[in-house]
Amino acid sequence: MSGEQPAHPDGHALIAVVGATGTGKSALSLDVAERLAADGIAAEIVNADAMQLYRGMDIGTAKLPLAERRGIPHHMFDVLGVRDEATVAGYQERARAIVDDIRARGAVPIVVGGSGLYVSALVYDFRFPGTDPAIRASLEEELLALGTGTLYRRLAAFDQATALRIGSSNGRRIVRALEVIAVTGEPNAAALQDEPVPWHPLAIVGLAAERETLTARLDRRVEQMWADGLLDEVRALLPLGIEQGVTASRAIGYTQAIDEIHGRSSEAEAIEATQQLTRRYARRQVSWFKRYPHAHWLAAAVEGEGADAAEARTDAALRAWRSSAEGLTPAT
Repeated sequence: MSGEQPAHPDGHALIAVVGATGTGKSALSLDVAERLAADGIAAEIVNADAMQLYRGMDIGTAKLPLAERRGIPHHMFDVLGVRDEATVAGYQERARAIVDDIRARGAVPIVVGGSGLYVSALVYDFRFPGTDPAIRASLEEELLALGTGTLYRRLAAFDQATALRIGSSNGRRIVRALEVIAVTGEPNAAALQDEPVPWHPLAIVGLAAERETLTARLDRRVEQMWADGLLDEVRALLPLGIEQGVTASRAIGYTQAIDEIHGRSSEAEAIEATQQLTRRYARRQVSWFKRYPHAHWLAAAVEGEGADAAEARTDAALRAWRSSAEGLTPAT
């Protein structure tokens, strides 16, 4: 069809839909996939949200129910048990094999998620020299739970020169620097590229919302999680070992629900703590994805908008995808 993008010799370009939690990434990915299907091009969705990898963690991660996936194949959901440790390196290996398979079958991979390291590891030429997946995963979770300030002060205590060069707000590079120190005992020697190279031809579509609008939306979303039965979900995960899981036990909302179940906090305290952590996490997501070069930023969906707005967003995302073949060169 006239709007169709020709496939590359090794398959179609990827589309990555990124942005803070609560900006409508899942809805846009489904709309894009359906529009591609109408043009005769199959599309499949690949998850890049670290916590949606876990079976049984649905309400607290806003995982899209099977009934709402519109018949579109979804990958890298529910692939880990709550005792399993999620690592970026392990995710990269599994997700890249899936993406290569999708492209080999002539379909378009749509990568969707808000976990910056996981998105980067999948779509960019992101390698792991001198890495330890367990150390990296632990540091990633500390970054989510504690913020960049705590990790930055730790880095400065080990290597002040590297800390000053990186700065106190770049969580991605702080984590990498601490990992290199832990593995090699040496200062940061292998920071991520400032100008990352795409692994395959790539279009990045980012969704952005006004801060006040997003804050209010996230607060309501957390309240709805409790109303939808998050505590019951967590109670069902306790005998499966969520408290022993290195990664799953630290998920925002789940830690607070566990505290409430054990009487360490009230419902109001658990909800408020989850809201605060969610808002902080969203700010870090915005900071991370804003550094992506060549990203096409679109306004996130707003409550009460009409079908025309959603259609325009889908049109813009597909325009970005169709131009990606000429604009970016895959890594060799």
